[in-house]
Amino acid sequence: MSRVSLEGQVAVVTGAARGVGELLARKLSARGAKVALVGLEEEALKEVSSRLHSESAHWYADVTDHEAMSRVAEEVKARFGKVDIVVANAGVAAGGPFTESDPQAWRRVIEVNLIGSAVTARAFLPVLVQSRGYLLQIASLAAITPAPMMTAYCASKSGVEAYAHSLRAEVGHQGVRVGVAYLSWTDTDMVRGADQDDVMRELRQRLTWPANKTYPLGPTVDRLVAGIERRSAHVYGQWWLRGMQGVRGYLPALIGTVGQREMRRFAPRLQGMRSGLVGAGGAADEAARTTHRN
Repeated sequence: MSRVSLEGQVAVVTGAARGVGELLARKLSARGAKVALVGLEEEALKEVSSRLHSESAHWYADVTDHEAMSRVAEEVKARFGKVDIVVANAGVAAGGPFTESDPQAWRRVIEVNLIGSAVTARAFLPVLVQSRGYLLQIASLAAITPAPMMTAYCASKSGVEAYAHSLRAEVGHQGVRVGVAYLSWTDTDMVRGADQDDVMRELRQRLTWPANKTYPLGPTVDRLVAGIERRSAHVYGQWWLRGMQGVRGYLPALIGTVGQREMRRFAPRLQGMRSGLVGAGGAADEAARTTHRN
């Protein structure tokens, strides 16, 4: 598909305070898009907004809060006049054995990654219908292949993939395109936070090439931008992920066999692993919920 110029288009990016969201906002802005930043770290969002090349604004909101996200959608439309692109990027992660996991952290991964993505789409679809726009759902390699020690994250990303594919069929006749972006391990605070645990880091290093690498953020986000310009149904943050689609049916059995061997190897070291949300984004999510509870 030919590329659509982003000049003058209005893009909404959730989870825009850092990582993929921040760099994506910068690259969209550099191509002339007006950008609405949404997230939980208000000062960081303000700082990102101040450094963008084009008109921008930021909104503090929890993507799992339907009322808050509906308000944001109305305010973004009022501010910019329209919304052409929405990137549902906000996400958190937790790792470790399922039986030892923090139930609240496990649930929160599902809430943010899956429910939050659906809340985002529900809030913004009315304005996307008006503009015949594009919704890009950020998924993961975790949607394609299961992985031990990542039950919540794999469940959430498999869920958003299926939900986005279903939504594409529902809203296509209204002119709205829906894409799913697949990313492998990318150099973000989330991945670096997971790597702080010795077991999680070593398990990842024992994966076969090219799944055992950490990929630079810049080229990954460049691929996302190209997918947005093409309004692509599938966007691959790393070149080899496209090929995974053809073999994904075989992966659960393979991972089930290999994973058992690896779990047996690491079993003596699993006791006492950290079980909360990882990285700076996870800390920000916990801080926001603590403030709300108080």
